[in-house]
Amino acid sequence: MISMNKIQKLGNAKSILFRAAGIVLITLFMAEIALRLSNHYIQSYVFYSDSYNRFRGRPFADELDFKLNSLGFKDEEFAQRDPRIYRILGIGDSFAFGIVPYKYNYLSLIESQLQADGLDVEILNMGIPSIGPHGYLSLLIDEGLELQPDMVLVSFFIGNDFEQSKKKKAYEYSYVASLLHTMVNLHTNYEGQVVHGNSAYCDTCPSLDIDSYLAMEHSRSSIYLIDDAKFPVDLENALYYLDHIHTLCKNNDMEMMVVIIPDEMQVNRELMEDVMDTYYPDLGLDEWDISLPNRKLHSALDALGIDNLDLYDAYSTSSDRLYLPRNSHWNIAGNQLAADTIQERIRKYVAQ
Repeated sequence: MISMNKIQKLGNAKSILFRAAGIVLITLFMAEIALRLSNHYIQSYVFYSDSYNRFRGRPFADELDFKLNSLGFKDEEFAQRDPRIYRILGIGDSFAFGIVPYKYNYLSLIESQLQADGLDVEILNMGIPSIGPHGYLSLLIDEGLELQPDMVLVSFFIGNDFEQSKKKKAYEYSYVASLLHTMVNLHTNYEGQVVHGNSAYCDTCPSLDIDSYLAMEHSRSSIYLIDDAKFPVDLENALYYLDHIHTLCKNNDMEMMVVIIPDEMQVNRELMEDVMDTYYPDLGLDEWDISLPNRKLHSALDALGIDNLDLYDAYSTSSDRLYLPRNSHWNIAGNQLAADTIQERIRKYVAQ
């Protein structure tokens, strides 16, 4: 039989545990409120994920005929900001990073074309393969703002940037948890990826066999279905991050522009028909709208006051081959067309 003394001790221990748990919960609750209030009035950027780092290039790695800079970006070393030069940050995924050699990348071409016309402008290429809008926001916060750009140029790829616009991880909804996560990962070292290495570039070599490429394009194709239930959610998620980038730009006196990059299937009718015949044999043409995602995104960005340039018309009307064979990224000609189209829009900002 348990004595009254032991029962009393057990009761006291439970009471102490409940009180301790209560104190911890109250402390966490008050800390959450304090961090949210503090972030509202004095904006801090520790509450966003830096998971994009696992995809970035390895510093000084060989990249075709080029070497990545000390930060793992496919660009020259970033110099101290010169106030006389209009500085643009190019943020995006593998399109911005570039499949082609550095000198043929559209961001490099835009910079060289504008400079050749006597404009004082520089573009810092911060493209990282395999990231999406969440990563674009985090990258800007963690590394972009300190570079003091005049403009942020976001390259949004229709093919998979909607899919990669998933909302925040569970811990990011709590400012306390986000702060702890940031502190734990503060000294994490990322070795970085070797993307192409010291290989030779081929502008005409297929990257995948036909079946694998059709399967990849099919995996991205539901956004063209008129009644697709998932796309509105993906669009809302993408806008969540793009609008946050826009807010940061406004708060830091920076311009922002979004370049909307079409998937090859949108501008290559033969590829589109192959995907439809293989995976949607019973689909009616009235159930399919190949430019729907572009129009929806363009309209939504306009409503948010975000300048944007959709490349769909330029690419769908061109008779040139603009994508690498069975790869989904631009070839040299595709990068050149992007540069020619985008630099016309950028001029109005640089000339101000």
